[in-house]
This record gives sequence, C-alpha cells and structure tokens, in this order.
Amino acid sequence: MDKKDDNSVMIGGKPFMNYVTSVMVQFNNGANEVIIKARGKFISKAVDVVEVAKRKFLTEQKVKITKIVTDSEEFEREGEKKVCVSTIEITLKKE
Repeated sequence: MDKKDDNSVMIGGKPFMNYVTSVMVQFNNGANEVIIKARGKFISKAVDVVEVAKRKFLTEQKVKITKIVTDSEEFEREGEKKVCVSTIEITLKKE
C-alpha cells in the first residue's frame, strides 16, 4: 500500500464503529472520496465498515464504491522468514 493519505482510513484492532465514524467524519469535512485500507485479518472488517457506512449512515450523500484494489505485501518478522500478507483498498466516492 502507498503512503498514508489524508483521506484514508486504515482498519486495525479498534472497535468497528470507530472506523465507520472516521469515514463519516471524512465526508462531512468535505472529502469527495475516502480510501479504506486494510491488510490480513482486518480485510473482512474493512468490507463491513464500507457497507455499514454506505448503507446506514451515508445514504443522503449518495456515496458509492468506485475502486477496489487487492494486493499483497511481503515483509520480514523479527527472526522469522518473509511473510506475505494480503491487502485491500476500497475507494468510496460521492456521486
């Protein structure tokens, strides 16, 4: 994944609704698009965040998914072999 963008939300171990709120705040602060990023075990949470934000909270703003990018990153853990982790970036955009 690329460097952290101002309009991106990186999904991790925080409570689910924190990320939904972050997406909503981005749009309410004037962003035309928000990129939700995740890797590994957090990919399914990212998909859920996108769907809940889009279907439950951003219905008035006419937001749609414009791009989904999947990839993998390779990195080395301390004292272990190289590990490949899947990544996803989901772009939401105002119509």
